[in-house]
Amino acid sequence: MDNSLNNLEVYTLAQEIGSLAWKIYNQLDRNFQFHIGNQFLDAADSISANIAEGYGRYHFKEVINFNNYARGSAYETIDWIRKLKARELTEETELNQIMEMLNIEIQKINGYNRYLRNKNREK
Repeated sequence: MDNSLNNLEVYTLAQEIGSLAWKIYNQLDRNFQFHIGNQFLDAADSISANIAEGYGRYHFKEVINFNNYARGSAYETIDWIRKLKARELTEETELNQIMEMLNIEIQKINGYNRYLRNKNREK
């Protein structure tokens, strides 16, 4: 099995975000897990899933396209975090931690896309 995907920082950070989102999700009251938690968790998990799917594509434009989906999922996760905070549904410490991670992730996705564009221009 090819483990090169695990060598991408942008992917491993996305995996960490998903793990922390799972921890936050499990702390929510069951009623809130169903209403807001599932969408929050789906958005967070979608970041690494889209990076992985793009990584498996052949053409660089497709990779960038899936990276852009991942970035959109990161922003969606930020939106759900803001709702969780505003509605005081969980502890703010972990929400602040995942928010910081998401801001770094967005920068890493942008950097990865820049790298791919530059690599394509070199061909």
